[in-house]
Amino acid sequence: MLELRAVTAGYDRRTPVVRDASLTVAPGEAVGLLGPSGCGKSTLARVAALLHRPDSGTVLLDGEPVRRWRHRAPREQRTAFGVVFQQPRLSADPRLRLTDLIAEPLRATGRREEAADRVAELATTVGLTPDLLNRRPHEVSDGQLQRACLARALVLRPRWLICDEMTAMLDASTSAALVAAVEEYRDSTGAGLLAVGHDRTLLHRWCDRAVHWESVIPAPAQKGARRSVS
Repeated sequence: MLELRAVTAGYDRRTPVVRDASLTVAPGEAVGLLGPSGCGKSTLARVAALLHRPDSGTVLLDGEPVRRWRHRAPREQRTAFGVVFQQPRLSADPRLRLTDLIAEPLRATGRREEAADRVAELATTVGLTPDLLNRRPHEVSDGQLQRACLARALVLRPRWLICDEMTAMLDASTSAALVAAVEEYRDSTGAGLLAVGHDRTLLHRWCDRAVHWESVIPAPAQKGARRSVS
């Protein structure tokens, strides 16, 4: 189980982006986090993926509180998550060929010997042809690069996928292909999914349940009141 309890987070303690928010994603469950741009969805997703330390509140993974974040988190917690961001060109090293981009997490965790087979397997899964694997980000389209970023997110076989506006910049056919690849992976592994977006139709079709979140900063409430998004 992935649980966020009473999380407050932001980039300046005086003006939090997320305040007193709670969220749960069960193993194998697909949860959509739906809301307009700027409401704090991405910040909460980064907290859930252990990429951003909250100012207060608790994140629990399989009932154990998370105490360290980003590269300081224990490897078994860090590698439990695969994350796909909205803008692939901001999350991909422009110097790497796509094959190296996909294999990057394997090399970072000392598993280089798995790279060739795993990259070939995932390239087929996400719809990348062998000729594309030798190209660098500036030599492929946004959709092709996002396919590689999804493959990179899957390469360590994570138990949780965080897709933050994964299809927002893509055409309908590429979006459908990426969603299908995520669902194929989930069907075969039982991974949980947190899908963040503002496309109401997509999230309602894709996810088991969708959380409608119009604002993460509630109006002043009575002392002790909490905002839950689970």
